[in-house]
Amino acid sequence: MRYTHIYMMSFIFGFLCAMLAIAFAALYRAFAHTSAKELKRRARQGDEIAILLYRTISYGLSAKFILGGLGLLSLYGAFVLLVDALGAWLALPLLLVLGMVGALFIDSKGGTAKTATWLAVHISPVLAWIIERLHPVLDWVVRAMRRLFPVHLHSGLYEKEDLVALLEQQKRQPDNRIPHGEIDLLTHALRFGEQTVADTLVPKRVVKAVSADESIGPVLMDELHSSGHSRFPVYETKKDNLVGVLYLHDLVATKRTGAVRGLMRTKLTYVHEDFTLYQTLQAFIKTKQHLFIVVNSFEEYVGIITIEDVLERVIGELIIDEFDQYDDLRVVAAAAAKKDHDKHHEPHASTEGSTDDTSEVVK
Repeated sequence: MRYTHIYMMSFIFGFLCAMLAIAFAALYRAFAHTSAKELKRRARQGDEIAILLYRTISYGLSAKFILGGLGLLSLYGAFVLLVDALGAWLALPLLLVLGMVGALFIDSKGGTAKTATWLAVHISPVLAWIIERLHPVLDWVVRAMRRLFPVHLHSGLYEKEDLVALLEQQKRQPDNRIPHGEIDLLTHALRFGEQTVADTLVPKRVVKAVSADESIGPVLMDELHSSGHSRFPVYETKKDNLVGVLYLHDLVATKRTGAVRGLMRTKLTYVHEDFTLYQTLQAFIKTKQHLFIVVNSFEEYVGIITIEDVLERVIGELIIDEFDQYDDLRVVAAAAAKKDHDKHHEPHASTEGSTDDTSEVVK
């Protein structure tokens, strides 16, 4: 009876040590996968659980060292006590089963995750008390080990594609707190700088330019207004000979008559087709221009690019330039109402004369 009682006590204490090993493993994983910055942010907002957890996790490797050591010590105690009570042939399968149950406990979600959090909250004060007193020694040990066994870990987040993959993963996270639109914006912003002006420009063959000698009047205004865009290159004699830029809001606001030459802006700004969109955006900001003439290495005019073209690549959406066309919003409202009226009263309108106008207008 005496030996049976001893074996029973060994089995009970061995089983408890195994449960402690599982608990310490769960805590280790919880602390290892918890962001100290996130806990600090929540702690500043008054989250009591975050305050308790941050007190421990703020010690970094020292906290993980203590948890790992306690877990291994508990596992060793469980192994010794269970082997003493059951023998190696029964103790090893039992520990294997308990290890599998522990792995399911650690990796599962829902109630077990809440239990792990509950354990972390209640153990954190004790663990923090222990670490506070052992931290100087543990910190010295950690620094010594790093000097003796230097380990250089690669995080994998050095390429843009790694960051893009991380953002896509963030979008799929159940607890994601970043709006999907902002994630898409970040993704496009990471990629747009690699693109060049040649990838984005409006080619010369489809650019609709305005002659400097063309008369200012209702016909020209209606033609440019119907395009939905606001800036057009101006040429003289031949279309390769650009001499200025016509802004639609200047045309709408003017009361003068005459030729486009008297209303156009003569300042032209050039950009090379090999420039990246990031360089081009910086140039738009520096020059305060909205349209650049694109040239190649032979100084030949090959197309145009506008600030909207660049920004569309940043945000990944088309920019509607309609409200840039007027200073008076009542005119915009009237134009929109007329457009809706024409749409509802001309269901069988002919498509003649509208084949390529939109594609030829400068954005």
